[in-house]
Amino acid sequence: MKQKTDVPQGTLALMVLKTLDVLGSLHGYGIARRIEQISGDLLAVNQGTLYPVLLRLEQEGMIASEWGASENNRRARFYRLTKEGRKQLQVETQDWQQTAAMIERFFAAKAEDLS
Repeated sequence: MKQKTDVPQGTLALMVLKTLDVLGSLHGYGIARRIEQISGDLLAVNQGTLYPVLLRLEQEGMIASEWGASENNRRARFYRLTKEGRKQLQVETQDWQQTAAMIERFFAAKAEDLS
């Protein structure tokens, strides 16, 4: 059985931006469930972790929100990506891809590569 882990600090904001980019407007619970689903249920996203990130992203102008009704007709805050958020997502995506490529080179390196 897989054990859920917490989302590494700093990556949750990127995951939120990407989720909203792909799915459009979504409430906090939906964002959390989608991140968990995409991770293969390896990540645990709780309200205490997610909502401060949503608040910060909104204060920074990366996302905007408005009240609406959820699927089960409950009042919920729906978040959407802003133009600024879309630009930030592109920058962070490129940074992560460069970092991942660098780390992959380290994992692939062998002792004989040093000579």
